[in-house]
Amino acid sequence: MNLQVALITKRFSARYAIVTVLIFGFIILTIQSQINFSNLELKLAYPIFTEPTFSLNSTLSIALPLFLITLTGQYMPGLLILKNDGFKTEAKPILAVTGFGSILMAPFGSHAFCLSSITSAICTGKESHENPKKRYIAGIAAGIFYILVGIFGVTLASLFAAFPATFISSLAGLALLSTIATSLTNAMSDLNSREAAVITFLATAANINLFGIGGAFWGLVLGLISYFVLNWRLSNK
Repeated sequence: MNLQVALITKRFSARYAIVTVLIFGFIILTIQSQINFSNLELKLAYPIFTEPTFSLNSTLSIALPLFLITLTGQYMPGLLILKNDGFKTEAKPILAVTGFGSILMAPFGSHAFCLSSITSAICTGKESHENPKKRYIAGIAAGIFYILVGIFGVTLASLFAAFPATFISSLAGLALLSTIATSLTNAMSDLNSREAAVITFLATAANINLFGIGGAFWGLVLGLISYFVLNWRLSNK
């Protein structure tokens, strides 16, 4: 049902497709009594300072995996999305600002103040605005809503928990549908890297999890290995 509503709405206005799915989904789920608001409560979140302590064990088991996950699951896809959408932003200023933000926020439980791949995909795509020079409006709006999400995080968590998990998953998938299609098109355009791109995509989608590191990292590793093996073979024929 979500897919049909998204496709019909996108035919007329791609910008409001996901909002329409959310509204129709809410109405239908309410009629079917599949939404449970019994645990919903209005509660503000607030930062709690935690004095940092350092140990080799926590560095290897927590800090390093989180760093690799953030690097491969957020920064690398986010920068590629910006490039695919025509933005020529350098990586250095992004890394400098987010790194400084991570230092400030770390004592309050925020392990990664980072470039978000999903937010980048939504805010820099054609759905946000046909004119790339005006897509910054989507970024500002996303920032404002992120602040609201932080303030009312507990309430929003209980709100989304009231919806069926399948509905939330399908909503997120539909929001990224155009971005996935564009990224795959760009990845498949080069004949020499086409198979490596497919392997990267499939390995990431399989969500291989080894040593506490998720599928984004291992998909990238397998893709790079495949690329070098295949190109070495081609160059030595």
